[in-house]
Amino acid sequence: MKRPRLFFTTSSIVRTAVLAGALVASTSGCKRQPQDNADKGSKETPTTPTSPTATAPPNTPAKPGATTKVGVVFDVGGLGDKSFNDAANRGMLKAKTELGAQTQYIEPGDDSAREGGLRQRAAAGDNVVIGVGFLFSDDITKLAGQFPDTKFACIDYNLPQGVEKPPANLVGLRFREHEGSFLVGAIAGRVTKTKKVGFVGGMKIPLIRKFEVGFEAGVKQVCPDCTVLSAYAGTEPKAFADPTKGKELALAQYARGVDIVFHASGKTGDGVFDAAKEQKKFAIGVDSDQFHVAPCCVLTSMIKKVDVAVFDTIKKVAENKFASGVFEFGLADDGVGFVYDDNNKAFIPQAVVDEVNGLAKQIIAGTIKVPSE
Repeated sequence: MKRPRLFFTTSSIVRTAVLAGALVASTSGCKRQPQDNADKGSKETPTTPTSPTATAPPNTPAKPGATTKVGVVFDVGGLGDKSFNDAANRGMLKAKTELGAQTQYIEPGDDSAREGGLRQRAAAGDNVVIGVGFLFSDDITKLAGQFPDTKFACIDYNLPQGVEKPPANLVGLRFREHEGSFLVGAIAGRVTKTKKVGFVGGMKIPLIRKFEVGFEAGVKQVCPDCTVLSAYAGTEPKAFADPTKGKELALAQYARGVDIVFHASGKTGDGVFDAAKEQKKFAIGVDSDQFHVAPCCVLTSMIKKVDVAVFDTIKKVAENKFASGVFEFGLADDGVGFVYDDNNKAFIPQAVVDEVNGLAKQIIAGTIKVPSE
C-alpha cells in the first residue's frame, strides 16, 4: 500500500493527488426539478468555445476517453455546496478535460429522484454512471443488475442488507474519514484557547458519526482536558442542505465558549461559516479546501479526495481496467488529509503541523488506532 508523501494537502495537491495502488483495481439535491439540454433531465457539462477557423492538426490522436460516456448523479446540496458534491464535480470535469470523456450530470430534485436519475443515465447508454453519496447504495445495487453492460460506481457505498458483495459491474468507494478527522481534531486541540471545541454534523447517521468520533479522539489525543460539544442538523437527508440550522447550531456552541467548530454537514456548513465570521471564531471545513468560503475563519479543512476517486473511476472505465468491489481509502492511501498552505499557515504554528504529521505516521503504522464509532 502506497504511503502518502505528506499528510497535509495544499490546493494543488487536492487537484492532482492520485489514490495510488488501490484505485488501480477499482475505482451526499437541490429542491428543483432536473433540467436537460433536451428533455431528459440531465445536463451536459459546459464546453469551451472554439474559434470557427481553428482546425485540429492532422493525425492528432484522440484522447483516451473520447468515446467514454459518463453520467454523474449528485446528492443533497447539489452543485455549489463547496464541499462533497463540488469535489465530485471537479473529478468529472477533469475527466472531460484530460480524457475527453463525454459527461452529463443530474441534480435530483428530491429523494425519489435519485433512482430515476441513475436509471435515466444508464438507459441513455452511458458507459459509467456514478452516484455521489451513500444514499444511492440500495438503488445503484439494484440498477447494476438491470443494466449489466453499464459500469456503476458509488461514493460512500454501503452494501444493502442481505447483499454480500457488489455486482460485477459496480464499485463502491469509501474513505476512512475518522482518520482525517482525527488530524484536524488534533489541530483544534492545540490551537483552541478556551479548551472547548465543537462539531456540527448534517444527517445523524453512522457515516457522519465517523467524522465526529475521529475528531473527538484527535482533540483528546493532544488535549485530554478539552471539551467537545456535538450537534446534528437532523435525521433526514435535508439535514445536509440547511444553512440556517447550521448557523443556529454553531452560534449555540460559540455562546458556550467554543472557539473552533468542525462541520461535516455539506451545504449546511455554509451556516457554520456564517456563524464563525459573525463571532470572529474559527471553523474547520470538510471534504474540500473550504478556506475561500470564509478566509478570516477557516482554520483548516479535512480533505476527502472524492475528486480523485471520481476521475480514476472514469479513467479505469476508459482504459477497460474497471474492477468491482468495495474499496476504502485512508491516510495510508493519501485518500484523506488536512490543509496546510499559504492561506492558513498564519493560523497554525509549524510545531503543531509537525506534531500532527507525526500522529499521521503513527496511524499508518498502526500505533494509534482511531475509533470510527
